[in-house]
Amino acid sequence: MRAKAREAAKAAPRGEPTPPREPGEGRQKTRQGVVVSDKADKTITVQIDVARRHRRYEKVVRSSTTFHAHDEKNDAHIGDTVIIRESRPLSRLKRWRLVEVVERAK
Repeated sequence: MRAKAREAAKAAPRGEPTPPREPGEGRQKTRQGVVVSDKADKTITVQIDVARRHRRYEKVVRSSTTFHAHDEKNDAHIGDTVIIRESRPLSRLKRWRLVEVVERAK
């Protein structure tokens, strides 16, 4: 029975191989936050605040996360609202890069 199954598998026409995965632009995550530090060269620290409602108690729970992002032109400064996009690891902490400065600090 095994021999018959092997012969049938060899005789069956094979489909096209799976194409390689292409790096798509739509895959990276984007976040909007406020710059809290720009002291390092070509690096900004972005704080992202999230407010969500607790599933059971319905109370608004606020949390924040900080990300280190690559700023090639040292364009963003403290207080600016920016959009960052996920990228390959650039250093030990930097996994994001600056896309644009949405609003300048006053």
